[in-house]
Amino acid sequence: MVGGALFQMLPASLVGRSPLMAFAWTAAGFALFFALEQFLHWHHCHRASAHCREPLTYLVLIGDAVHNFLGGLAIAGVFLVDVRLGIAAWLAAAAHELPQELGDFAVLVHGGWKKRSALLLNLVSSSTFLAGGLVAYAASSRFEVGWLVPLAAGNFLYIGASDLVPEVNRGHALGPSVVHFTCFLAGLAVLYALASLGH
Repeated sequence: MVGGALFQMLPASLVGRSPLMAFAWTAAGFALFFALEQFLHWHHCHRASAHCREPLTYLVLIGDAVHNFLGGLAIAGVFLVDVRLGIAAWLAAAAHELPQELGDFAVLVHGGWKKRSALLLNLVSSSTFLAGGLVAYAASSRFEVGWLVPLAAGNFLYIGASDLVPEVNRGHALGPSVVHFTCFLAGLAVLYALASLGH
């Protein structure tokens, strides 16, 4: 996600617009997800699911629905600007969303929901991604949606820096730490190479 933001979305954000405005929208995307995470009581309780109480499962669903709607809005905006960039953004988002949705399901079941109900509600909250995409597409004929690209870059940077990197940094053993860092560098290298080929 960090590589997608740095090597794909941010360079595309700078084409034809003020760099200051592109970075302002990136900062807005970062701040938006920071505020959302604060509202959700530290990452939907994923890190402390054993301490979550049942009322927070509703917060998980609402927060996930908002998160997915904003993600759909941002990624559709990226697709509208450049299809290749949209595919890269979608792949990076999908790599994050699958484990997050599994985590949401686990939190719902732990919070007292039956597995079938948890799966159905998780599916409903995930469907807001499509709603966000449709809203972005409908608005594209009336409004300039290029600002969604740096907004999505800010989202990706926040998720990568505040959720994914700390998650892999929780272990203190040298072997897994080296593997995680190597995978991170490899991901950056692949996305840099793809961006170089695209140019």
